[in-house]
Amino acid sequence: MSDPIRLLLADDHPVVRAGLRAVLETESDLSIVAEAATAEQAVALAAELDLDVVLMDLQFGPGMNGAQATAAITARPGAPRVLIVTTYDTDADTVPALAAGATGYLLKDAPPEELAAAVRAAAAGRSALAATVADRLVERMRTPATALSTRETEVLELVAAGLTNQQISGRLHLSQATVKSHLVHIYTKLDVDSRTAAVRTATTRGLIRRGGR
Repeated sequence: MSDPIRLLLADDHPVVRAGLRAVLETESDLSIVAEAATAEQAVALAAELDLDVVLMDLQFGPGMNGAQATAAITARPGAPRVLIVTTYDTDADTVPALAAGATGYLLKDAPPEELAAAVRAAAAGRSALAATVADRLVERMRTPATALSTRETEVLELVAAGLTNQQISGRLHLSQATVKSHLVHIYTKLDVDSRTAAVRTATTRGLIRRGGR
């Protein structure tokens, strides 16, 4: 019998970690080696322990987020695979996480058998994507001219949060002229002519979260 797949659970909510543990411990070929309550702790444990897969949340509160932790983990030689397990499936979440090196992306409401299958796929180096995420990525590839860039998504999320161009400029360390340029491109891609319409359309399409960050 082959060795079990060694897992690290990284989520800032103890109840979520307990739920994942309860599901995964029923699988004889999966072994939970450790848990992390912060993204920084996940990065440190991934470097210290012999792991196959890290199940990573995206939002941890203050400090490093899940996408940043994923990039730090996967940058190391012989690093474990990272499987994102989150409640968010917008482009603003999925694209940075996958670009950071995540092997898979699953939603927390996935059935137990789907979660276990995704872990096994990740351990084998195969991608495992939630259906909604896969569909949206395919759509981005089909219509690249209308897909928002990562920076455009960041700008629009801050617009959705109620920030002015000046505040967005300070937050993202961009000139106000650059912020305005991004907004022009966003309006063109979404075929809208106002900030309100841009936020509404992007939210409806699943490009940004409802209510911004």
